[in-house]
Amino acid sequence: MAGPQSTEAAGGRLRSIVGGSLGNFVEWYDWYAYSAFSVYFAKAFFPKGDQTAALLGAAAVFAVGFFMRPIGAWLMGVFADRHGRKAGLALSVAMMGGGSLMIAITPGATRIGLGAPLLLLIARLLQGLSIGGEYGASATYLTEMAGPHRRGLVSSWQYVTLIGGQLVALAVQLAMQAALDETQMEHWGWRLAFLIGALLAFAVYLLRRRIAETADFEASKAERKPSSALALVREHPRAALLVVALTAGGTLAFYAYSIYMQKYLVNSAGFSRPQATVIMTGALFLYMCAQPLFGALSDRIGRRPLLIGFGIGGALLTVPLFTAIAASGAPLPAFLLVLAGLLIVSGYTSINAVVKAELFPAHIRALGVALPYAIANSLFGGTAEYVALWLKQAGHESLFFWYVSAMCALSLIAYWRMRETARHGTMAAQQG
Repeated sequence: MAGPQSTEAAGGRLRSIVGGSLGNFVEWYDWYAYSAFSVYFAKAFFPKGDQTAALLGAAAVFAVGFFMRPIGAWLMGVFADRHGRKAGLALSVAMMGGGSLMIAITPGATRIGLGAPLLLLIARLLQGLSIGGEYGASATYLTEMAGPHRRGLVSSWQYVTLIGGQLVALAVQLAMQAALDETQMEHWGWRLAFLIGALLAFAVYLLRRRIAETADFEASKAERKPSSALALVREHPRAALLVVALTAGGTLAFYAYSIYMQKYLVNSAGFSRPQATVIMTGALFLYMCAQPLFGALSDRIGRRPLLIGFGIGGALLTVPLFTAIAASGAPLPAFLLVLAGLLIVSGYTSINAVVKAELFPAHIRALGVALPYAIANSLFGGTAEYVALWLKQAGHESLFFWYVSAMCALSLIAYWRMRETARHGTMAAQQG
């Protein structure tokens, strides 16, 4: 039987995991609210042109925010490796909340002209710094807090909370769509979503200040090894390049099926905004529930088989799925097709955090997880929506589907050639 001390330790670990996950949830609510509500606020900041042109302007700022992610990953990855995981987590959520507050209170372009898109850009740059550091800190924190045989399961909660943030953003959107008309939503309703995000971020900042530090970080302090971009490139070049290769296809597919899909359902498949929101809410909820199942499966059979399954499915089925969604004609078949795509992506999203954490030693783990991931995510994930809309405007929308398929195929090569990190990674010796 477990004694009082072991029970207390298990309870403390659970509280820390929950606390870290809730912070990740709020981070991603704030991040996703931009995409979910851009269909309403785009014209407030970019009033000239048709709907697609306004969405392109909003998507461009969304993409620019991604290019701050490598800088945030670098600065905050080093910070988390030197000062602790929980310190990095607290700082990241504070910056995210500040960016959301800026968006909530910034006047539209009709009142302050170019100042409106400029302030929107500054807010997204701040949020880009935040989310760049959040990924590495939270992935490292959850993996290090997990028991040795449950790393896949526990780390999968990073995407549970990520999708949870998206779902709450969509739920807020649904509630507002029910309570407000289109004019109210476009004039001021969307600002409430960002105000909610700022308030939640402040509450979670206080929570993250009180969670426990990980044993891996405490042990690494005694080694006094440096965490820096130079040390990462010099000492772990193969692992860093592998993270880029692992991420490229996975992050592009994820943003195609989650972030861009809502616009695709409206602009290309012919659904109304409320219909698209309902479709995405249902599909994302089931996708969220699937993450721990995939994560637990990886603890049994390894990470590599799940990654290979995603690579094959993403390469072969992306074009047929997007084509079928455009021709679906009704919400139910569209929902099932979107869900099928998201379940394929689960082979990557459920375990990508633990795979990357298992590639690096503790003293440089947060930076090693965050920086190469952020670079790949900026190049492929952050630009996904803009590339898709640009190709649609140019009359070659189907090229985006082929682009996603090709990147999944390239990542598949990396999945096929890599070693199994659960057995051969830097944390394998802790399996006991």
